[in-house]
Amino acid sequence: MEGGRKGFFFTAIMTSGAGFLSSFAPNYLSLMALRFVVGVGLGGGPVLGSWFLEFVPAPTRGTWMVIFSAFWTVGTILEASLAWAVMPKFGWRLLLALSSAPSFLLLLFYAATPESPRFLCTKGRITEAVEVLEKMARLNNVQLPAGRLVSEKNIELDEVSESATLLTDDKEKDDIKDDEGSNFGGFKSVSKLLSPKLMRATLLLWMAFFGNAFSYYGIVLLTSELSNGNRICAKQEVESVHSNNSSLYKNVFISSFAEIPGSFLSAMVVDRFGRKLSMASMLFTSCVFLFPLIFSQTDILTRISLFGARLCISASFTIVYIYAPEQILKLKQNPVRGTC
Repeated sequence: MEGGRKGFFFTAIMTSGAGFLSSFAPNYLSLMALRFVVGVGLGGGPVLGSWFLEFVPAPTRGTWMVIFSAFWTVGTILEASLAWAVMPKFGWRLLLALSSAPSFLLLLFYAATPESPRFLCTKGRITEAVEVLEKMARLNNVQLPAGRLVSEKNIELDEVSESATLLTDDKEKDDIKDDEGSNFGGFKSVSKLLSPKLMRATLLLWMAFFGNAFSYYGIVLLTSELSNGNRICAKQEVESVHSNNSSLYKNVFISSFAEIPGSFLSAMVVDRFGRKLSMASMLFTSCVFLFPLIFSQTDILTRISLFGARLCISASFTIVYIYAPEQILKLKQNPVRGTC
């Protein structure tokens, strides 16, 4: 493990660097290779959610994860707006170059990024972990809870989140086996995910992320496909640097706004009806909105269906990002989040 701070840095550098170089790709294969690297960088993004939650009190994690996820919505809308403004006149190369700018901006905040207290505890750097927590408390005008930060000397890497908590002096400590010194600690951490004890929970979380991601990006791609005026999916020749189909950008832009009410909807239902029921109902409702698209529909009904489906799947995606970290804390297995 390298810590949340280095993860933040490498995610930003890979996404920004490969994203910018994509705009100079000389051919299709090099473009795909560079976009693959961008995807690898973006793949590290969700892990930052676990790092973020280390600084959020448990009672308000649901609310803050909704707020955290709302910035994805803001980025989606801004990217759709940028594509609408840039693509018709200047082409995809400028769009890719401009799209990499926010990731470059992240590098400016690297110096001010605090390290993960959990990571510091796994390395025995308790004093530094306390300093980070004290700084967070000071910035929020609060005091740390009474007690002391405890990290067992003999500690299993995956169970640090439980042993490295603010404990009162009279609280009992759990007996945990030592495995941190192993050179294969990281591999063992991941292999545990498929052990008989954790396999069911691991597979369920994997399926939850797969189902939400598959549906979300499927709806995004479906929006662009149905916005080109075709109602039948068929092979066709495409080949223009500039796209003048304004309806494509308009429909993608409109459907992106569906994520705003989606965020509010997830905030309203997640604590009232629970994580699992809320997620299941949002996925089911998304399917209901998509069903009419099996048949040929008018442009208005198509837009309504895509808007509703995007709203529900974005709400479900937000809920799974709340649900997963909570389950990971219960399992004491942070690698689950990375593999998801």
